[in-house]
Amino acid sequence: EIRDEGATGTGGKPKAGLTGFSVSELRLPNAREPWEGDYGKPGRIASALDIMIEGPIGGAAYNNEFGRPNLAGYFRAFQLSVDGEVRGYHKPIMLAGGLGNIAAPHVHKKPLGKDTVFIQLGGPGFLIGMGGGAASSMASGQNVEALDFDSVQRANAELERRCQEVIDACCQMGEANPILSIHDVGAGGLSNAFPELAHSGGVGAELRLREVPVEEPGMSPMQIWSNESQERYVLAIERARLDEFRRLCERERCLFAVVGEARADNELVVEDRLFGNEPVHMPLDVLLGKPPRMHREARREARKARPLDTNGIELKEAAYRVLRHPTVADKTFLVTIGDRSVGGMCVRDPMVGPWQVPVADCAVTTLGLETYVGEAMAIGERTPLALLDGPASGRMAVGEAITNIAAADVEALGDIKLSANWMCAAGHPGEDAALYDTVKAVGMELCPALGVSIPVGKDSMSMRTTWRDGDEEKSVTAPLSLVVSAFARVADVRRTLTPQLALDAGDTDLVLVDLGCGANRLGGSILAQVHSQLGSQAPDVDDPARLKAFFGAIRGLARAGLVLAYHDRSDGGLFAALCEMAFASRCGLDVNLDTLVIDAARLDVEGHERQGDVMAGDRHG
Repeated sequence: EIRDEGATGTGGKPKAGLTGFSVSELRLPNAREPWEGDYGKPGRIASALDIMIEGPIGGAAYNNEFGRPNLAGYFRAFQLSVDGEVRGYHKPIMLAGGLGNIAAPHVHKKPLGKDTVFIQLGGPGFLIGMGGGAASSMASGQNVEALDFDSVQRANAELERRCQEVIDACCQMGEANPILSIHDVGAGGLSNAFPELAHSGGVGAELRLREVPVEEPGMSPMQIWSNESQERYVLAIERARLDEFRRLCERERCLFAVVGEARADNELVVEDRLFGNEPVHMPLDVLLGKPPRMHREARREARKARPLDTNGIELKEAAYRVLRHPTVADKTFLVTIGDRSVGGMCVRDPMVGPWQVPVADCAVTTLGLETYVGEAMAIGERTPLALLDGPASGRMAVGEAITNIAAADVEALGDIKLSANWMCAAGHPGEDAALYDTVKAVGMELCPALGVSIPVGKDSMSMRTTWRDGDEEKSVTAPLSLVVSAFARVADVRRTLTPQLALDAGDTDLVLVDLGCGANRLGGSILAQVHSQLGSQAPDVDDPARLKAFFGAIRGLARAGLVLAYHDRSDGGLFAALCEMAFASRCGLDVNLDTLVIDAARLDVEGHERQGDVMAGDRHG
């Protein structure tokens, strides 16, 4: 993900990151919760607890060593038996995202000419990451166990840092930047990166396989060409500037190799001098042209949802359960392991107030060291709702991202750009149709109605784990999952709102703006989950115009100085939102819920009372 930012255009600079985790039940030793079961897992995969101990530390260590702050994130633990099958995240979601800066002259990749040379920048190839891209597209259990492990990769943040220093040095030359085009090495390794680099520049490529740095001399041509070893970029520069580029790499002690040059005939030729042959010789149009359109048959499955049964639920116990659920509970253990100030441009990280409670709605950075203009980013996801209503879960993910980033001084809703990450168990009954319906609802209906674009995204279509436990076949299937990241320009970082209440502002009011208009749908809620239920009615973004108006109203009131604190309502509902504001402020709250539970119009026999229109998120003003 860091390389994605650095390899934008002809070179960008990563600035701040975000992370997210979706796993099955944690089942903490000596602290099992009443809603957690004992369904088991395959021996070859890590448990949810191990993932949440080791995974965040690995990500934080990489960010720390590279020198990039992690300022936002989410964490969801979910596992539930629904209609006789177990739904959860035995195949976890581990999301990495972020934002960077790029100068205007470097936004677009340049056309390549006959004097262009192709370079690999970064570390050597290893016999690792073989089939990593393919392995991630297979349901856990379909692959041979040895190949599952073969897809695991190693990482070297120091080498990544050196590569970025070279890219930074090139970009600092402005219009004289020697990089004509740059591409990160990801899925497919060099077999994907070099062809895409050449094809996007309008040329072919002639590459010498044995010029590729490798650490294991016994690697076959296929392994050299296709391994997905990390910390590598491919880039194109003019031959005349090769010595200049070499000096930059030597200064930063960054490994690089000239692997080949451009061809005018649009052919991809890979020459292997060791075997005296050409293992690859083909037109780039064949490799990267439009493949045959895939046709899939999808059927919608009727969902057998049962209403949430609240009989026997004791209020105090329910409140404690909701606050103990990992999705709602304190995230300090995920935040404090990472540096949140490196770079000197971090304005808003997750920790709020003098007592540093991790409840911020969004992350904010400044554009530079001498300006109050900046950037904001936030996350939205409500994946359990998809088990009731896929399109509603997608709309709620977008809605949550927008109500989160509304805490920053974003001038207009249309300034927000979204990144959509889709995950589902393709081929599982009902999932393909739910995916289609949700993509249509989000991409063709909601976002156009809001005036918000989704320029980027990724997907994983294999969110199912299968295994044999003795004579029993077991499986865990993830819900259709959309995780939305929102990014926007910020006019003034000083006007960022937080959940910390202003206790020195005299008499103030705590106001609920209820975008659900009193529907109070509990399907997929944490309250349902902590009682091993799902419910029947999912919350939804019923009226995009109302959400749009809400965003404009909140930002207008904030600029007028009338909003003193702000928090969105999400997992755990109004109760969790109020608790988080109280925790961040170290104070109690006097809350009157009468207007939320009593219909004044029905109690007024003369009909003079009118029920007010209410909307979503919490405000202190």
